[in-house]
Amino acid sequence: MSGDQQNQTIAPSRRGVLGGAAAMAPLAMTPSTADARTPNRRALSRIVEQQKDQTVALIRDWIANPTIAAEGLNVDQGAAYMAQLARDAGFQTAEVVPTDGVPGVYATWDVGAPKTLGVYFMYDVKQFDPAEWSSPPLEARVFERAPFGTIMMGRGAVNQKGPEGAFLAALHALRAAGREPPVNLVLVAEGEEEIGSPNFHQIVQRPDIMAALQRCEGVFIPTGWQDPTTGGVSVNLGAKGVIEGELIASGELWGRGPAGDIHSSNKAMVDSPAWRLVQALQTLVTPDGNTPAIEGWFENVRPLSDRERALIRQNARATSEEDWKRRNGVRVFIDDLPWAEALERLASQPTVNIEGLVSGYTGPGGKTILPGRGVAKLDLRLVPNQTRAECEAKLRAHLDAHGFSDVAFNVSGGYDPTETDEQSRIVQAQLAVYRNAGVEATLNPRLAGSWPGAVFTAPPVNLPAGQFGLGHGGGAHAPDEYFVIDSSNPRVMGLTGAVMGFIDLLYEISR
Repeated sequence: MSGDQQNQTIAPSRRGVLGGAAAMAPLAMTPSTADARTPNRRALSRIVEQQKDQTVALIRDWIANPTIAAEGLNVDQGAAYMAQLARDAGFQTAEVVPTDGVPGVYATWDVGAPKTLGVYFMYDVKQFDPAEWSSPPLEARVFERAPFGTIMMGRGAVNQKGPEGAFLAALHALRAAGREPPVNLVLVAEGEEEIGSPNFHQIVQRPDIMAALQRCEGVFIPTGWQDPTTGGVSVNLGAKGVIEGELIASGELWGRGPAGDIHSSNKAMVDSPAWRLVQALQTLVTPDGNTPAIEGWFENVRPLSDRERALIRQNARATSEEDWKRRNGVRVFIDDLPWAEALERLASQPTVNIEGLVSGYTGPGGKTILPGRGVAKLDLRLVPNQTRAECEAKLRAHLDAHGFSDVAFNVSGGYDPTETDEQSRIVQAQLAVYRNAGVEATLNPRLAGSWPGAVFTAPPVNLPAGQFGLGHGGGAHAPDEYFVIDSSNPRVMGLTGAVMGFIDLLYEISR
């Protein structure tokens, strides 16, 4: 949709959010309006709706201030901004925590409750090219888009500033109602998730932060991923791990080919680092590119259990293959698999994926050069019981064994797979909130994407961890990323429903 067709909504600044919350009179809790689980829920819902413009402004202002770890953009400012968001929402303490890379944030809110909930935020976003977007990615314009309703479009809208902003709005609403959260809160945030969280463990393993986390019932990251067709949602019992890095072939490392770009006519007598890279890449996977062929890659891969297969089949019945294919621009799955088998493969298989290939000239027209360097950006998804350390070592050994010791493998970040028991309090609380909201929820063995949940679930923290959220958004990591503000689908929550979902989760955990 072109800019002159967009109905842009101008919302107040984030400063207005604080003024609006403070100006609202506290609501008295009366038995006649009390909800069985969230006290005085209808009154809270009215406050959330009244604050919606201010919540939109909060998210828009945050999107306009991106931190991009891969580019070193807005690093210190982004951390300070995140800490201020936490203070504004009511956290009693909020400090910027230095790391060997991008700093994080640690915040606490102790209300003297018997239970404590951990919350994980990422405040960084993926890179973007404004030329690929139909709306400026940092303006977070709000407009109508079928079939969703009113959406906000911008980098970070769904991953994760929209859902995280909705969680902060839940805290603002509680304060406006004269309440404190029903649980104590421990917030840990990082600015490097989009490069594989290389230093997040340094935050979590600081002794006082770890002690605070170990008092938690569990940790969750706010999300907004109701199915746009059915309104259903999956509760993930884990997530794949990931390694992010790049392979580099160059004349300098190889000792063959040019040290820099030279005229392509010289290819008749000079080796090509770009072809060297292609040959190395071909050894990593089977000829169809679909299965890792790295020696020993599968020796620790744990097969799906009968329970996990049953859950995947249930998910297949509860979701639409046609809708998924349409939204993702996919016609067929690997090996022409049917929907249920494709979902099994999604959950069970490790992957070797090429994110990007860079070598030589990539602009318009031709430029007859022989490049002196080629780079392949990779991500490798890991499943239980693989580990990041194991797989990094195996990839390096594979390249060396195949004669590519000159091809560099530089790792930028990554973490192990994560798992959480379906009987854990955090999972059961999510299911209860979804059930009370009339949202069909299914259990999913693991998220095919990755987040640094293993930092929480593995020793020494040993907490259940996952994702929770109502509402919908899409386009993460892609152009035209969006988050639904007012849903035109009665089965899918808009921003108010998403905020209320987080309030309900806090009360459900407190039970």
